[in-house]
Amino acid sequence: MNPIRLFMILGVLLAVAAGFFMLSDDPPPAPVVEAPIIRKDTQDVLVAQREITVGTVISDLDLQWVEWPNAAISSIMITKAAEPDATVALKGSIARSALMQGEPIRREKLVKGQNAGFLSAILPSGMRAVSIAIDGQGTTNAGGFVLPNDRVDVVRTNRFGGEDAKAELLVSDVLVLAIGRSVQEQPGGDRTIQGANATLQVTHEQAQQLLVGAQGGGVSLVLRSLLDAGRPTRVAKDTSVTIIKFGSESRPGGR
Repeated sequence: MNPIRLFMILGVLLAVAAGFFMLSDDPPPAPVVEAPIIRKDTQDVLVAQREITVGTVISDLDLQWVEWPNAAISSIMITKAAEPDATVALKGSIARSALMQGEPIRREKLVKGQNAGFLSAILPSGMRAVSIAIDGQGTTNAGGFVLPNDRVDVVRTNRFGGEDAKAELLVSDVLVLAIGRSVQEQPGGDRTIQGANATLQVTHEQAQQLLVGAQGGGVSLVLRSLLDAGRPTRVAKDTSVTIIKFGSESRPGGR
């Protein structure tokens, strides 16, 4: 056979074999695309699992860890990375102020003391709680609109000769801890609290002034504006009342 023809036949056979191999082979696997790793820019922060009222003894049902954006985390928050056992450590603490559901837990709002009453727990160091009698119908506490956590002035009034009256400021800008046995406003309820006594947060010296001053006449709570917190009350030199009787003016004590 002609060598050239033989070489051509072999070439055709090789081409056919190669084509058959290519057609019969499985298609190459699709390239594997790895999913990008998403790094969470968050941390677990300890928050109130439900609404916590003043005086609540903290239990496991009150706290939970919630993811919080790192950009919104401040130094006053409790993070799981820094304090993984915080839920155990804070169990049994007493709430010094109210916490809303989902609000980050702050240590200054909790205090832990064995066998401590909640009122002694919520008092800051160096402060005292003293109760004074008021009219249970609200006459001497701004019509009942003085609520726990309001700030008030305490004024004593005296009457002379059955008609003359004089007012005297006993203490100024003190915090109301409770009216009667109510230590907080009831949510969704009437915005008045009735009680026969008011418990105030005062210094030791203010407590003495109140206890002595309350013996000399009627005591009233004067509600202060929230904007006036920390501002002393100006007291007029003469706080007596001008009395008009039968068209003539007179002052207490004959002035």
